[in-house]
Amino acid sequence: MGLIAFELSEFAIRPGPVLPFVGRFPEINVRLYSVDENGRRGVVFRSLEATRVLTVIAARATLGVPYEWARMSLQRSEGTVDYRSRRLVHGHPASHLVVRPLDEPVTDDALADFLTARWGMHSVVRRQTRFVPNEHEPWPLHRAHLVSIDDDLLAAGGIPGLALDAPDSVLYSEGVRTRFGLPLREAVSRRGTPGRAPGAGRS
Repeated sequence: MGLIAFELSEFAIRPGPVLPFVGRFPEINVRLYSVDENGRRGVVFRSLEATRVLTVIAARATLGVPYEWARMSLQRSEGTVDYRSRRLVHGHPASHLVVRPLDEPVTDDALADFLTARWGMHSVVRRQTRFVPNEHEPWPLHRAHLVSIDDDLLAAGGIPGLALDAPDSVLYSEGVRTRFGLPLREAVSRRGTPGRAPGAGRS
């Protein structure tokens, strides 16, 4: 299970312009890691916290993604990155985590590759499991130090007590540009490109 905090920015519905309001917001997600019968590596989201209520409603309705409306903040100071979130519905679980990125690039790390080389998500859309693809270059990763964590989201996602354990991996990235595709039902070739990408953003 992963607890992933980031900022989505420069979101656009191609070929249109970057959306000025809904196209930038912080997000924290709780995820599991999946591989389907076609060998497609993806994630299964247990929850996604986001500040944009329109994003929450649209993602739940169209992609079956468990977005939750939350009050969030992201601050960078003195070499640390500070994420705070409190859900505005469904029990109000909160998360506060602080990480310090290190000047230590990640190379030839099988666990980091397993966690970040994910090319879509698996979700239930209209009672059918769908693969929603995305495309991006490899994440430019650095090691990071977890300064502090006070989290309820992992427990709300089904694994109580996990936030008390030392993490197996703490990574940081300046981000990549990602292109999102449409939900797929049919099998796709591993050598092909799974679907067109109507949306793009940097995370």
